[in-house]
Amino acid sequence: MEDIKVTATTTHGHSYGSYKDDLQARLKRIEGQVRGIQKMIDNDRYCVDILVQLAAVKSALQQVALTLLESHTRGCVVDAITHHEGAEEKIDELMEVIRRFTKS
Repeated sequence: MEDIKVTATTTHGHSYGSYKDDLQARLKRIEGQVRGIQKMIDNDRYCVDILVQLAAVKSALQQVALTLLESHTRGCVVDAITHHEGAEEKIDELMEVIRRFTKS
């Protein structure tokens, strides 16, 4: 899966706006993968094959999350710091999201 080059451009107030179509496409592929895993279980497929597919879904979701995290950092957080408007709050918010995202 190819990575998206994230820049500070904002659209409609959301820094991920210009990546919305790509994010939606990725999520639809993930949805299809999950449906495929359901079918694998219905068809009593080998456990390891199912686990490999689950790992692929997990990785794909992480890529979506990282894209959003980078977009938020390069867009919303940079904007708040540049304009001195709620910079500390944005950094606190970013750190909380990183903490949640990195929890096992």
